[in-house]
Amino acid sequence: MPRPQTVHDDELFDRLAQVFRIAGFEGASLGALAQGAQLQRASLYHRFPDGKTQMAEAVMRRVRVLFEHAVEPMASDPDVTAGVIETGRRLSTIYGDGELACVLDTLTLSGAPESVRAIAADVTNVWIGGMAGAAMRGGATPEAARIAAEDAFAQLEGGLVLGRLLGDPATFRRAIDALPRLLLG
Repeated sequence: MPRPQTVHDDELFDRLAQVFRIAGFEGASLGALAQGAQLQRASLYHRFPDGKTQMAEAVMRRVRVLFEHAVEPMASDPDVTAGVIETGRRLSTIYGDGELACVLDTLTLSGAPESVRAIAADVTNVWIGGMAGAAMRGGATPEAARIAAEDAFAQLEGGLVLGRLLGDPATFRRAIDALPRLLLG
């Protein structure tokens, strides 16, 4: 009879994501991943027999679920502005109020397998698509909505990069605060 898992999947994926956030795919050694996961290497291999690529894919699938949850209020809240504000709050939570690097960025740096990049691109499309949907609910044409969503994405991601480089998340926080204006005018 197999032993019960000591770490549930979501918690494990969050721990692994933290290692990938800091080191990227190539820089995340199996030792660092095991240490970050708080598991022995053998336990990590038992859960992920295909190794680091399988771990990165699992992290990206977890990130997709988090982003689907984050963008959901923009589609479901009867008040689109309130939905955008709630999405901004959820995005801020994902990124530790701008203190955490973006795993979409760091995990897809050099050396990342195409399968990981493809999942990251899918997550990006979920995020941008959710924002474009909100902009259309606010009255924008599909083309203008897509441009507004891409610009908002660039400001949020740029704020995360700038915060990481300068040690100050203020730019990301301003982009979160500006999200309703960026998407709804």
